Amino acid sequence: FAVKSDADVNGPSLCCRPWQIEDIVMFIQDEEEGVPIRTVKSFMTKIPSVVTGTDIVQWLMKNLDIEDPAEAIHVGGLIASQGYFFPISDHVLSLKDDGTFYRFQAPYFWPSNCWEPENTDYAIYLCKRTMQNKTRLELADYEAENLARLQRAFARKWEFIFMQAEAQVKIDRKKDKSERKILDSQERAFWDVHRPVPGCVNTTEMDIRKCRRMKNPHRVKKVLASSAKVLWTDGSLISYTEQYMEYDPFLTSPEPSNPWTSDDCTFWDLETSKEPSQQRVKKWGFSLDEALKDPAGQELFLKFLESEFSSENLRFWLAVQDLKQRPLLEVAERTQEIWAEFLAEGAPSTINLDSHSYERTGHNLKDPGRYSYEDAQDHIYKLMKSDSYTRFLRSNAYQDLLITRKKGKSLTGKRLTGLMQSS
Repeated sequence: FAVKSDADVNGPSLCCRPWQIEDIVMFIQDEEEGVPIRTVKSFMTKIPSVVTGTDIVQWLMKNLDIEDPAEAIHVGGLIASQGYFFPISDHVLSLKDDGTFYRFQAPYFWPSNCWEPENTDYAIYLCKRTMQNKTRLELADYEAENLARLQRAFARKWEFIFMQAEAQVKIDRKKDKSERKILDSQERAFWDVHRPVPGCVNTTEMDIRKCRRMKNPHRVKKVLASSAKVLWTDGSLISYTEQYMEYDPFLTSPEPSNPWTSDDCTFWDLETSKEPSQQRVKKWGFSLDEALKDPAGQELFLKFLESEFSSENLRFWLAVQDLKQRPLLEVAERTQEIWAEFLAEGAPSTINLDSHSYERTGHNLKDPGRYSYEDAQDHIYKLMKSDSYTRFLRSNAYQDLLITRKKGKSLTGKRLTGLMQSS
């Protein structure tokens, strides 16, 4: 999510940065920029610390740049389903755009701060509810059934559970009535998340897609089948996985050993060697990026371009790559040097640019920066990829090296022995 307001929450500004749920919950409770939390009078009683569903929906629309109220309700419903705020009148953790009263959950009960509650914790909570003897705290039918089931399951330790519940009730009775009312509702909302009302999705255990599969398995099977068919028809993901499988040290064990799981760095030494292995040479044929990433592949490609009298293209591309990593104090001078060498009238290594890229580059140099040559570099890269690189893969230089490495595994063995002896 991105937010419009510049208000600070616990430090630096949160404007226009990615949001997590808890960021939203903290900001929505901010005293100045958040939703007004108030105490409402209802006949002969007071309802402390509540907001309405309409307040939350309007805040989400304003601060998360949401135009459709339905989308704001959906976002708020996702937050409510995790128990960050909850309706005080029922157990269904959802958001309604009306006057329904909601209360914010205490951070102690937030999912990120909570343990995974056990059945003994739930038994203590239900047992405590029976001791408080308040109409609003009476057990619902499903809770009474759960309590009976837990009492049978924990018959041997029920005395301990009862004592724990009794001790907590004594502590709660010392608190202010209003505070106790808020804490009771927050604890109840916590268990609505972890032990929800029958018919509600348990967001801590059940994936929504799994729930949908249970309700309509035939439809989901059809969707999965059609998705699989599309995937196999396209084949791009499968082809990519198969192509790079032998280069993943966790899927295919490398020789001599995997440096990620051992203390032997010989494999990395071989990968940086000036004499590339068959595996490295083969990888250059995957894409121009792979050839340029490998110093040995980059050197061989440069020699091939020199044989075609077009090495200025790669030298320009490398110069721009180097420019992006230069200290800021050197950038202005280096941009002029690149212009003089490759783009100026009568330059010694003129590159072939289209008029649009040339004009954009000239305009960028009025205020030189590390990315002044971005358009020109992109044009030259596409030119090398579509023209020179395809000829490079068919060239004798690349094909001979590839065949040599296929036949010359013994050379790799000799280099490996040498590296191991030197280490």
